[in-house]
Amino acid sequence: MTTPPQPPYHPQPQGYPQPAPAPGPYGPPQGMQPQPFPQQYPGQGGWGGPPMGPPPKKKRTGLVVGIVAGALVLLGGLGYGVYALLDAASGASRPFPEAKYSLTVQKTLLDGEYKLLSDVSKTEGKEVEDTYDPSVRDAKAAIAQYQGASESVLVVSGFHGRLKDPENTRKQILKGAVTDKGTTVVVRPKDFKPAGSDTTVTCQVARTKDGGMESTFPMCAWGDDNTASFVAIITPEIARQNPKEVDLAKLADQTAKVRDEMRTPIG
Repeated sequence: MTTPPQPPYHPQPQGYPQPAPAPGPYGPPQGMQPQPFPQQYPGQGGWGGPPMGPPPKKKRTGLVVGIVAGALVLLGGLGYGVYALLDAASGASRPFPEAKYSLTVQKTLLDGEYKLLSDVSKTEGKEVEDTYDPSVRDAKAAIAQYQGASESVLVVSGFHGRLKDPENTRKQILKGAVTDKGTTVVVRPKDFKPAGSDTTVTCQVARTKDGGMESTFPMCAWGDDNTASFVAIITPEIARQNPKEVDLAKLADQTAKVRDEMRTPIG
């Protein structure tokens, strides 16, 4: 018996694609890769299907933001474990600090502007906790994605513990975040000291190209004696922006604010 032909599949328009699981700053689970950019926008016909007309601009940028956000969860410190092992000697003689602070996933961030969308600290975050790094003790993951207004997304991928060389950890998190093929740093890392903050925030801007679609995404990281994290905030405007025009000072201030809201005293 001959199987009757199946009708072509027509994907429905949608805003955010389901984000990929997040591994945190020590690298992704074995074999996991960041989501590729799609070959067609939502709203286009499937293989052989009739065109459905151009999608609204908001939906297109929303797709870009969603895909970049999903990839950022993966990219947050991708390969950091390898870099940490190579550079561990830089802090080999320093003692481990006392554990005074933890990093806690909050229901909202930036004074309620971003609301928690997913928390994978206890699932994919195991990769962070199980990765060997001689400069870190007692690592516990804090990995989450938040959604704001106008299709904006905030991604946090970090951990708390006892960090022997937090400055090096901060640098390696950003270095590891751009090891994926098709992703390049277009604005080199720059250090900021946000007003009222007691830590340095380092930021850079990357550009990703895949499937004929290009996007800009800035990212920042901090590292202190007890906490370290990658932070990225993506909006439709930022995704389309000239990388050199991104306001990194503003993102550094927002990153410091995220740190203040997530960093909680132990006991």
